[in-house]
Amino acid sequence: MITPIKLKKLIKEIPSALIKGNKEIEITGISNDTRRITPGNLFVAKRGLAHDGAKLIPQAIAAGAVAILTDLYDPFYPQVVQVVHPDVPMLEALLARHFYQCPDKNLFLVGITGTNGKTTTSYLVKHLLDQKGSSCGLIGSIARIIGQHAFPAPQNTPDIITNYKLFHEMVLHECASCVMEVTSHGLHQGRVRLVEFDVAIFTNLTQDHLDYHLTMEAYAEVKASFFASLSPKAQAVVNVDDPWHAQMIASCPAHILTYGIDAPCSVRAENIQLSPSGTQFNVVYEGQRAHLKSALIGRFNIYNCLAALAVGLIRGISLDKCVAALSRFPAVPGRLERVKNERNLNIFVDYAHTDDALNNVLCTLSEFKTGRLITVFGCGGNRDPLKRPKMGAVVEELSDIAIVTSDNPRNEDPGEIIHQILTGFKHPEQAWVELGREEAIARALNAATPDDIVLIAGKGHEDYQIFSHQTIAFDDREVAKRLAACSFSPASALSK
Repeated sequence: MITPIKLKKLIKEIPSALIKGNKEIEITGISNDTRRITPGNLFVAKRGLAHDGAKLIPQAIAAGAVAILTDLYDPFYPQVVQVVHPDVPMLEALLARHFYQCPDKNLFLVGITGTNGKTTTSYLVKHLLDQKGSSCGLIGSIARIIGQHAFPAPQNTPDIITNYKLFHEMVLHECASCVMEVTSHGLHQGRVRLVEFDVAIFTNLTQDHLDYHLTMEAYAEVKASFFASLSPKAQAVVNVDDPWHAQMIASCPAHILTYGIDAPCSVRAENIQLSPSGTQFNVVYEGQRAHLKSALIGRFNIYNCLAALAVGLIRGISLDKCVAALSRFPAVPGRLERVKNERNLNIFVDYAHTDDALNNVLCTLSEFKTGRLITVFGCGGNRDPLKRPKMGAVVEELSDIAIVTSDNPRNEDPGEIIHQILTGFKHPEQAWVELGREEAIARALNAATPDDIVLIAGKGHEDYQIFSHQTIAFDDREVAKRLAACSFSPASALSK
C-alpha cells in the first residue's frame, strides 16, 4: 500500500500545471482506466488511438475520482479538482512517478527492445541478476514477477502508471533490480516515459508491426528513440551483427557495449557447437575466455545469452560466474519448448510469428533433423498483413510439410488470412490447409514418425485463441500432448 498524498505536494514540481479547485485534497491513487478507479483517485483523461478520455470523466467521477488530469478545463465538473496541462501524457508520467516515489531510482533497471529475443533474454537477465543475492523483478509478455510472486501478463509493456506501480511493489519486496520487455508500441505510446533505465538492450530488428508503424524506417525510429532517451550514465547493450544497430546508437548518449558473433565487438561468441540437446561456445571479453554450455538450442539463443552476459558484466558479476549461472538456465515457456509425449515424437512449440523468427527456428531445427520437418503455423488477425506471404515463403522453403492453419484470427476471416499466407508459396497446392488449429496439429502428429520434427509455431506460451466473437482456451503444448496420446495411423494423414 502507498500513503495518500496531497495534490499540492504531488504537483509542486510541476509549476506549469493549472489547478482548478482545492489543492489540499488527498490523492489515493492514479488511473487512466475508469474500471480501476477507486474513491480518492485522480483520473487521467487523455486521448488515445480509439478513445477520448474526456468522454469518460462522468464515469470516473461516479466511481469516486476526486481529481481529473485533462488538457482542457470543463466548467461542467465543479465537483472535482481539475489539473489542466496541454501535454497530458507527459504529466501522467510525472504524476505517476512522483506518486510512487520514483521507484525506478531504487532499482537496477534493464529494458530490452527488438523484434525477436526479448522474452528469452529477459529471463536470462533475471536468472543472472538473481545470482547477486537479491531478487530481480520481471515485466514481460509471459508474466510479471515480483519477488516470489508471478502473475500472467495481460500485455507486453504495461501503461506508464502500471509500470511505476510495479516498480514500487518490487522495491517493497526488496527487489534490487528489474528487467522488462520494451515494445515498439510501448515506446510510441509513452509507456516507459521518464523511466530511468540503467541498461537498454537491442536484440535485432526485422519486419513486424507494420500495421502500426507502416514502414521499417518508422519502426526503427521508434526503437532508436529508446536509446536516445538514455542517461549518459546508462549503458546500451547492442547486437552489432544486426544491420539496424548503427541507427539504434546514432543519437545514444549512453556508454555502448556491443555483442555479436561475426562483427568485431566487446562480448563475442566463438567456437560454436550446436546440437539438439543444447549449445556450446566460448565467450570472449576483454582478453578473457570462458566456455558456456547451454540447454538452449539454436544460434539465435547465443545472441540472447551474450546480451544477458553483457548485463551481468555491467552489474559486476565476473565472466566465469556469468557463464556458470547461464549454464544452469532452464527453458523459457513457449520458446522452442519441447513437448514431452507418449509417442516420443520430436514436438516443439515456439512463439515465432515473424518471417525472421520462423527462419531462425526452422534453420535451427533443420540442423538436427534425421527425418522430415513438419511445420504448423498461421498468422494473427488485425496485425501486419504484409508479413503473411513472407512467413509462407519461409515455411515452404525450410519445411518438408507445411500445414497452414489459424492463429489468433481476431476480427479477420481466418480463411482470408490463410489465402494471404499461401500467396507466398511457390507451390501453394502442396501446402496442407486445416482451418481448425487443433485439426492441423492432429494432422501433423498423425503424419509424424519418431525421426521427424514437428514445429507448432506462432502462439508459444499463449493458452488462448482469439476469434471475433469469443476467446477460447487453447494451449498448443497441452493440445499436442493430448493428441499425441491418442491412437494414430500415420499413413492416413498423408492423404490431403
